[in-house]
Formats: sequence, structure tokens, C-alpha cells
Amino acid sequence: MRVPKRLTLAVTLSLACGLTASAHADDDARRPHAQHVLLVSVDGLHQADLDWFVNANPNSALALLARHGVAYTNAQTPFPSDSFPGMVGQVTGGNPRTTGIYYDDAYSRSLLPQGTTAANCHSARPGAEVFYAEVIARDLNRLDSGQNIPGLYADFSRISQLTGHPQDLINPAFLPVSPVTCQPVYPHQYLKVNTIFEVAKKHGLHTAWADKHAAYEILNGPSGQGIDDLFAPEINSSVTDPSLPAGPGDDWTKDNTNTQRYDSFKVTAVLNWIKGLDHAGNGTPGTPAIFGMNFQSVSTAQKLNKSAYYPDPANTGTKVSGGLGGYTANGTTPGVVLQSALNFVNNQLAMMVSALDQTNTVVILSAKHGQSPQNRADLTIVNDGDMIDALNCAWEKFAATCKDSSKSHLVAHAIDDDGILMWFNDRSPAALRFAKDFLLGYSGNGLGSDATGTAITKAFSQAGASKIYAGEEVADLFGVRSNDDRVPDLVGIAQQGTVYGGAKLSKIAEHGGGARQDRHVPIVVWGAGIDQNIVDDPVQTNQIAPTILALLGLKPHELQAVQAEHTKVLPHLR
Repeated sequence: MRVPKRLTLAVTLSLACGLTASAHADDDARRPHAQHVLLVSVDGLHQADLDWFVNANPNSALALLARHGVAYTNAQTPFPSDSFPGMVGQVTGGNPRTTGIYYDDAYSRSLLPQGTTAANCHSARPGAEVFYAEVIARDLNRLDSGQNIPGLYADFSRISQLTGHPQDLINPAFLPVSPVTCQPVYPHQYLKVNTIFEVAKKHGLHTAWADKHAAYEILNGPSGQGIDDLFAPEINSSVTDPSLPAGPGDDWTKDNTNTQRYDSFKVTAVLNWIKGLDHAGNGTPGTPAIFGMNFQSVSTAQKLNKSAYYPDPANTGTKVSGGLGGYTANGTTPGVVLQSALNFVNNQLAMMVSALDQTNTVVILSAKHGQSPQNRADLTIVNDGDMIDALNCAWEKFAATCKDSSKSHLVAHAIDDDGILMWFNDRSPAALRFAKDFLLGYSGNGLGSDATGTAITKAFSQAGASKIYAGEEVADLFGVRSNDDRVPDLVGIAQQGTVYGGAKLSKIAEHGGGARQDRHVPIVVWGAGIDQNIVDDPVQTNQIAPTILALLGLKPHELQAVQAEHTKVLPHLR
């Protein structure tokens, strides 16, 4: 731990006492520090990004939080570094082995595929893709996911009319099916452990959250009742009216100025919650005890090859087209699009901090995941479709006709943004060895980017992976039994810079893998009762969950994942 020199001896001693107290705080409720905790996830934000911004903008809101709160500079997210396990970890205290959440697009060997009916439920073969993202919305092309708010595409402020119960926006026909009940399995039912929202509700507290898909109703927890007001406009919907003859257009992630606009809808909801209103600005439910949102602007600014951006720090000027996304040539300094996104997030946080009651509210800033690579020169895009087809064809030994074979392919499901996760139909030792050896020998040409954002050819080997685990190795990696019905059969850890995608330079960074750039994110705790400190001790973002309960005077041990994994409250909080 590194303590700022300006702290007095008394404060230093109190911090030491706080360390001792925190070690024993998991089983006992503590005197509450706060009545409210505002949790903010800035998706994609690396610790290095926060350091750069704070140094460049010492009077900013981000600098206020980082320099006057407790800044954990050696924090990392769960693996895989996907949004779902990352966010679920922050509100449960658990890793995938306990929560059962390996990815937002995963696979279950015990559930039945979508479309299974009551008539064939008990005869259907188990094994189902579990895809909890925009694809399960009633209408994935609409910002309101099919609620059909009148006049929405003429006046986006009407998105405030979106329901606070997004389970109603999910089409059950797109969900996997339980072989026991023969009913669709909603996201909250798939989660194996409870959440901080459920614990808060158990104690009569009010809760709220804003996120990017209706599928984030998973944060309600298994009860389905954890969040009183869950505001979830669909980020992957069309920016233009999808009912027009031209059909759906680009979604809100394809232009960073649109992503900022999208994020501002959620900021408005947070500001209304701070005022004690619901997300639409109505009623008087009171300021929630636990509430918050995620920002997408930084994440898309890191991923986009080129995008429009706002050139001024206030993000109010005329936008400029064609700026390069990601970082400058040194791989550490944010480029113009990313700087615009960071300025936007900072300005929105400033509004929140100014609006909240700083005498009884604690703000926790972190990220669901980072993003890799930061240096454009490291990028190598491997065509994942070709890779999976080649593996299936090699296993089936008839490459020319394998796509038309009536036999089951080896790969039942795969997801591979910047790390490989595969589930197999054949889980025999022979199949596992074959797949691992095949990928270790798989090479070819992918895509990279030059300094101007133009695609170039980049060779790759070992399927772009530095390490491949299969079978028992994967079970050991996650800390589960090999008969776990959700654990992947094969995991590939990407080489630095590898991103899996198609045949275009559509993205220059991704998340989901195990690289340090994917997982090294900040945690900052600031507000009522929190002293200034810089903590270099290694911590995990899943420690946020028990910390929130402790700050509110609730027992962290009420979280099932905390019991299973002995997740500790963040250290050095006095």
C-alpha cells in the first residue's frame, strides 16, 4: 500500500486500523458509512487511461474522485473479461465458477434450445446456446426493444417512457428452455447466486440500475425482484427509425457521437434517481440505496477504426468526421475519438457528483472490462468463421462437404472476441486432444492496420493464441469440476493484439480475453466517510459487491458468492 505523504500520522494509524477491521468485516454488518452508493462502470477504461486523464486534467471530476478517494491501482476483472461476468461479478462478489456466468453468449449442456415446446420438451436433446444480449429483445432494432413508444424516433427524450421492468421487453421464444419446467429461462433465472440488489431489497431499501440491454435484468438476481427501477435502452438498436422503407440503420455504437448521446439517456435516469424520482423523473420513491449505470462511450472509442467525435472538452461543438479511434502511435496516449469519449464521461460524472448529497453518498468507479490491444500496430484480426469451419472439417475428415453433413459438428458453440471459448458436441479425450493440436497448428493471414487506419495483411500462427487449454485444463483454470454443465471445453488465451472477427477492419480492439489490457481496470471509492488513499495491493472487481453492502451497514456474508469464494471487502477503507 502506498499512502500519500500529506496524510497525518493519525490518519495513517486509522488506515492501519481500518485494514484490521476490513479483514474481519465479511461476516458482520458495520456502522454504515453512507445511505447511498452510486456505482459507475466505464466500460473499457484501463487504469492507464484514468492515470493519463487525471494527469492531463487535474481539476476534472475524475481527478477529484481519484485523488480524494481511495484509488486501487492494481485491480483486475474476472476472466473472461466479458461484460456479463464483469458486471455480474461487481454485484455478486463471484467469479464464473460460482455465478455460472461465463459470457453473455455461452452454452449450457443441461438446457434445451430455444424453440423447444412443451410437446417435445421431455424428448429433446440437452445442449443450448445461452445468448443474453440484444438478440432476445422483442424488437432488437428499436431503442425501446419493441415497447413501441409513440414518437420515439422523432423525439429521443421519450425514451424516458421505457419500462423499468425490462423482462417485459424480452421475447421468450428466443430463450433457452428448462428441461424440468419446459419454460423459457430468463437471464435472472440463469444466475446461480444472489445480488447486492436482492440483499438491499431484503432490508427494505430502494434500488435502481441503467444498462445497455434488456438482458441485464440478470442483475435482478434469481428472485427476479432485486432492482426496483431497471432502465435498459438497447444500444445495438437502429439510430434511425427502423420502420422506414430504408429499414434499420447503424446502431448506436458505430459512431462515437451517437454512443455519447445514447449514454446521456442513462445519465438522465441517474440524475433523476439522485433527485429521488424514478428514471423518467416521476413519482417520489426516494434516492436509491444502490444505483448506477454503465458508460459505453469509452469502449466504442477504443474499438472503432474511425469515427466522428467532438473536438472540444465540453463535447458540445460541431462533430468532426473520420477521426482515428483507439490510441496514438505510442499505444498509451488516447487519440482524438477516445479523448472526446473520456471528456464526455468526465463531464457527465461532474453533473452526478454535483447533484448528489456528498454527506451520505459514496461513489464507486470501475469498469466491467478493459480492451486490447491498445497499440494499433499489435492488431491482428483472425477470421473466426474460417477457423471454426476448418476445425470442424478436419475433425469430420471430409473438408469439401462438411458444411452439408448430417453429422453434428465438433463445435457446438464458440465465442471468441479476443479469446477463444469453445463447447464441443464430442467431449471425448480424443476430440479434445485433436482440437487443441489443430488450433496450435492453425496459421494463415489475417488483417492489421497501418497508422492511417487502412487494412494490411498480418500473418498469424497457433490460431492467434499464446496458450490453449482443453478438458480438465479448462476446469482447473476456472476452478470447477469437469462435469460442470456450463464450463467451456476449450479456452484459448490470445496473443497480444489478436482479435477474432470477420474479413474487414471493423474493429481495432476487443475484450473477453485474459490479457492485462483486458483486465487491468481502476477501482475508485470516493464520498461520505472515505479518506484519501492510494492502494497498490492486488484486488478484484468482484470485491466491489461486499464493499457496497459494508458501506451501507449490511452484512457482506448475505451474498452467496461471498460465502462460496470468501470474497473480501476492499482493503484500507477506514
